[in-house]
Amino acid sequence: MTLAPDTIELAARARADLRMGVPVIIGSSLVLAAETLGETRLEALQTADMELVLAITDWRAKTLKATAYDTDVARIVVPKDASVNWIGSIANPSDDLNAPMKGPLRTIRDGSAETARLAIQLAKDAQLLPAVVLGDLEAPHDYARQHYLTILGVEALARVSNVSSPQFPLVNARLPLEVNEAGRLHVFRPEDGGEEHYAIEIGQPSRSEPLLTRLHSACFTGDVLGSLKCDCGPQLRGALTQMGAAGEGVLLYLNQEGRGIGLANKMRAYSLQDQGFDTVEANHRLGFEDDERDFRIGASILKSMGFTQIRLLTNNPAKIAMLEANGLEVTERVPLKVGETRFNTNYLATKATKSGHLL
Repeated sequence: MTLAPDTIELAARARADLRMGVPVIIGSSLVLAAETLGETRLEALQTADMELVLAITDWRAKTLKATAYDTDVARIVVPKDASVNWIGSIANPSDDLNAPMKGPLRTIRDGSAETARLAIQLAKDAQLLPAVVLGDLEAPHDYARQHYLTILGVEALARVSNVSSPQFPLVNARLPLEVNEAGRLHVFRPEDGGEEHYAIEIGQPSRSEPLLTRLHSACFTGDVLGSLKCDCGPQLRGALTQMGAAGEGVLLYLNQEGRGIGLANKMRAYSLQDQGFDTVEANHRLGFEDDERDFRIGASILKSMGFTQIRLLTNNPAKIAMLEANGLEVTERVPLKVGETRFNTNYLATKATKSGHLL
């Protein structure tokens, strides 16, 4: 028996390291998150004459007019005299309009981009900007021991990357709610050390009949602060009200803020929206997909609670497709059209035209 961490646990450790600005090793590559890279570590690498590459997604590459030879990833050669600010300007679009000329940027055509791809996903999972600095190591295990760094094998990390982590029920307790006093809150903890997710159960819903269900992604600004830029808060309250009136239902509150990019990146997207970009364009300029959420989590939780058929409160067909692909039968889509304001009219229109929402 060994007490050593497995790959899932090492990946969780690596995410925490990247968030703190600590390098990790993937295969034979040293990896640092561009967002948290500090001057001291960059200078150390430059002093060691390490050749560095900055990997970004194809979405960010399109904005910078950099060629993504690897289709979904662009590997940019980092100049020998590059500063942290230069690397940050490539990773973060916040100042693009003031300083649009970043190049010329030389991107790499040859060799495998698999390590860069895995490193970018690791940065995304850590809710950091999807941009990483990589440098080749001759003796990665010796380097890891010398500098006390987390090291992950490429093949091992690939097996757990982008895999939806199993959700384990942690605790549940009675929780009387305004909409219905027969409420119960279930807490689920993922195996991979990520954020916990919640199931709010109203009444005592039957496991043999289609369940009124809502998959609601956490929105601190809308759910808590009452933001008028989105319709999340009204959707949350509207769904609970419908379940309360029906006497039963389950609302899954999934900690996937900002369509899965995290609150800090959502605020970056809001800043870009203030510059005139819509919500999808803002995500792309940051280097993210339109939607980075994992709806497989919702399917896993519902099945673990004994539900197989649902009536889904949603305007998003992608949720239906993902749930059905993961073993649930969606017998009915129940529209949830609430919360339009003069501040979010364009946001809702973009969701309809670019994300396929039925509004």
